[in-house]
Amino acid sequence: MNTDAPWPDLYEAEARVLKIQTKLHQWAIDDPRRRFDDLFNLVTDPAFLVVAWDRVRRNRGARSAGVDGVAPRSIVFGEETFLTGLREDLKARRFVPLPVREKLIPKKSGKLRGLGIPTARDRTVQGALKLVLEPIFEADFKPCSYGFRAKRRAQDAIEEIFFYATHSYEWVLEGDIKSCFDEISHVGLLDRVRDRVGDKRVLSLVKAFLKAGILGEDQVLRDTVTGVPQGGILSPLMANIALSVLDEHFMGAWESWGGTYGRNRRRAKGLANYRLVRYADDFVVLLTGTQEHVEALRAEVTTVLAPMGLCLSEEKTVITHIDQGFDFLGFHIQRKRKQGTQRRTLYTYPSKTALAAVKAKVRVLTQGNTNQSLADLLQRLNPVLRGWANYFRHVVSARTFDYLNAFSWRRVVNWLRHKHPRASWTWLRRHYLPGWRPTDGKMMLLNPTTIRIIRYRYRGTHIATPWTRADDKGVA
Repeated sequence: MNTDAPWPDLYEAEARVLKIQTKLHQWAIDDPRRRFDDLFNLVTDPAFLVVAWDRVRRNRGARSAGVDGVAPRSIVFGEETFLTGLREDLKARRFVPLPVREKLIPKKSGKLRGLGIPTARDRTVQGALKLVLEPIFEADFKPCSYGFRAKRRAQDAIEEIFFYATHSYEWVLEGDIKSCFDEISHVGLLDRVRDRVGDKRVLSLVKAFLKAGILGEDQVLRDTVTGVPQGGILSPLMANIALSVLDEHFMGAWESWGGTYGRNRRRAKGLANYRLVRYADDFVVLLTGTQEHVEALRAEVTTVLAPMGLCLSEEKTVITHIDQGFDFLGFHIQRKRKQGTQRRTLYTYPSKTALAAVKAKVRVLTQGNTNQSLADLLQRLNPVLRGWANYFRHVVSARTFDYLNAFSWRRVVNWLRHKHPRASWTWLRRHYLPGWRPTDGKMMLLNPTTIRIIRYRYRGTHIATPWTRADDKGVA
């Protein structure tokens, strides 16, 4: 391929990148053992760098700077000079990733999670690497994983759980990998990358990013012996490559049983059938059998993860029956008796933890700061309510939406009463609540109950990628 073309505009670059990605993806599907050489020229290709830089610039993290103090969004003029210098350094092998800047954020448990913020140059190169490597490894990824994969959503994972739980997969192993992103073995990860990538220059780049180090908030530079820093563009893909050992193990067993007939024969013999559903480093294993079978499966998972330097969290990895219910990706899944009947039905709801999280956001937005206008408050509050409701609009959430509507209404009305402490209720109603919905005349408080609830369609194992061809013919 000729990669010495001049700098294209974004439209031309995206078209070229998609065309090459489609070829890479199809070649990887056609030959599962193929190792790809000469990928480095694609990483330095102007089209790939232009697309990577555009995604870096449009990302919300573009306002955050790395250790060099330069935020991507601050690079307004001289973008072509920036990319030209970066490309020349890559081609001359002068490019060396800088350490990531650590940013500690609180977790739900009260502990702190470290995010690694790369420099603008490093983010662009990681973005180009991801554009080249993702179509190749996507051909190998199994259908049971959903996190950080193109065209796949959390709702797909929930619907797969719903499908199998309604087909007698009643025992659940809720898996939690201890410090997954921090403990991934570099040796194990690079071995898996080498299975598909034969270009030593690309492998050196990947290794350099893994070994770049972390500059902590205490300004102490620490080496990265294991793990992939959370926050990097390349990190989710690297984590999926590492955790695919789990997918391959479980899907290999699933496929070896020989379809529905084989699984029914196993059940008749008293053997367990099981199905993995994974979203990034969160996963559940659904099982037909007994609790003893699940205990044995837990030990099996530990053995599979060991070569990648990973292990299960003893306190967070639990065994549950579907009648007890469990939380996954913000949803609560439980089988219970349907009201008015003796029939037991499986339900998926927004979890109490997810509801508490959105209520906390509403509280923060409506607490104090009465100097702002109602329009400013609604401009910040409505996207929170809309995003949360859209995420949960495919499950049994009507009552939850009604509760959230009442809660957000009370919070906004109380905020208005604090903003106008001397105003009467009649005055407030006339100015802000003409139809009992808080409004400034142009913008109104979103009512979550107006968002239509539709059951999500289970898409099975055949979810198309952005690089899937419409026909089976070879790529020209």
